[in-house]
Amino acid sequence: MLTALVRLRGALQHAVLPLELPGVASRRNEQREMVDQLEDYVIPRVMTLDAPLLAVVGGSTGAGKSTLVNSLVGARVTEPGVLRPTTRSPVLVHNPADSGWFGQDRLLPDLERVHRATTDPKALQLVASDAVPPGLAILDAPDVDSVEESNRTLAAQLLAAADLWIFVTSAARYADQVPWDFLRQAAERSAAVAIVLDRTPPDAVDTVAAHLARMLASRGLKDSPLFTVREGPVSAEGLLPAAAVADISGWLRDLAADSGARAAVVKQTLDGAIRTLTRRTHDVADGVAEQVAAERRLREDAERAYDRAIQDVVDATADGTLLRGEVLARWQEFVGTGELLRGLETKVGWVRDRLVNAIKGKPQQAERVTVAVESGLETLILEHAEAAAERAEASWQSLAPGQALLADAGEDLGRASRDLRRQAERAVRDWQQDVLEMVRTEGAEKRSTARFLAFGVNGLSVALMVVVFSHTAGLTGAEAGIAGGSAVLGQKLLEAVFGDQAVRSLADRARRSLAVRVRSLLDAERARYTDLLDALALEGQSADDLRNAARRVDDLRYRSVRGPDPLSD
Repeated sequence: MLTALVRLRGALQHAVLPLELPGVASRRNEQREMVDQLEDYVIPRVMTLDAPLLAVVGGSTGAGKSTLVNSLVGARVTEPGVLRPTTRSPVLVHNPADSGWFGQDRLLPDLERVHRATTDPKALQLVASDAVPPGLAILDAPDVDSVEESNRTLAAQLLAAADLWIFVTSAARYADQVPWDFLRQAAERSAAVAIVLDRTPPDAVDTVAAHLARMLASRGLKDSPLFTVREGPVSAEGLLPAAAVADISGWLRDLAADSGARAAVVKQTLDGAIRTLTRRTHDVADGVAEQVAAERRLREDAERAYDRAIQDVVDATADGTLLRGEVLARWQEFVGTGELLRGLETKVGWVRDRLVNAIKGKPQQAERVTVAVESGLETLILEHAEAAAERAEASWQSLAPGQALLADAGEDLGRASRDLRRQAERAVRDWQQDVLEMVRTEGAEKRSTARFLAFGVNGLSVALMVVVFSHTAGLTGAEAGIAGGSAVLGQKLLEAVFGDQAVRSLADRARRSLAVRVRSLLDAERARYTDLLDALALEGQSADDLRNAARRVDDLRYRSVRGPDPLSD
């Protein structure tokens, strides 16, 4: 059981709930409370079942908790608060023989142990007193309804670490909602609870006690002992008369003296705590599963936006889209399109044989084509990157967790990144250099031929770019005739030098190289979104780990109640 509980704690600690989904705040609190209870009470108690029974005295502001503790001990061991809220450390009173049970590695390990009066809420003040019988420890906790959140949190933590709750209320406060929320939690986990109706006027004792008993019964606490303390004088030391607390004191002493009764209280509360923890674990697991589903939805939206952008750019670089405007004008200047384009209609073979004489382009004109290609590709990439960013942002803005991630991103993810233009320029130039190297390598054995010399490496490179850009011939209308003719002209120009098969291979390699560079650019843009999701460290396995850990604990708990199976090995 101890190993299973430690694994359950580990699964709860490992689970994360970072996305702002409906109800996530309560689940985060629930997860934190469960880890705290495992560390503060359940695991330490399973390790030390023989430790003294811990009775935590908690309740409403002004109910007289500290006065009651002092009166039970018969000395002023904890300071009653005059001003509200009282900010001080919890006080644990125990028999000197039991001091070894309350070291830093045992109960409530995150509270520092001190042996002096302090106001530090992160410290646990230990007080040894012979007035407390061996086998019992009494802890005075802060108000459960304190206006100070830290007090309320500490009170809840201490009550969750109790073997026995001694819940103190008063005739004026017994019907308040906050204390009953704690009592409801006690009933849900079958915790051992005793109720003290404190500071009750003598003439109201019977009426208030009867009403309180009915409220307890209706809320599943009918078996909880109910003690009343009549309102009366307090000594100079702030103690109630011994007779006023005699019933409570006697009941606690009897409980401490009966090892079987003590063990039954511990077992009741511990078993209820474990049962409740495993049940609540499934709720946290559901929350983790919802987180994983939401993260997957956000990731798919971002992936879809940029996958579409990549495909759109690749399509636009192959369907003739780029063979218009500046690129087309510079290409026409280079090849002197008039006679060649007319010849293409009926005399393709003649054109192929006459290309050497027909080319009008000079080296600087080839460079102009290169610059136009560079500009056109950069613009194309930037346009689609902007469109992808807008689509991804719009989809994330439609979901609450996406809105929160965008707000914390530190940059405007609805626009392409600021340095994308510079990166696109470099990528396009690198691709053009790739094309140049392909042509130079392919023409290594033909550099002295008349055709190679006539076109030059730069001229053949721009021709190859034009062929790449017209792969699917997607243009329509009058523009198709011009751009398509220009592409065919580039194809024939290259074939005149390298041959049909070599040109096809060059075009495929150049096309793949461009697609790789485009994908790399837009993948980097996509990463601005996906890195936010990666940083969440959400794991789909976490929900299953939680459920499996809870089932293992349940199996062991059930087996301990049922006893060993005689048919098992």
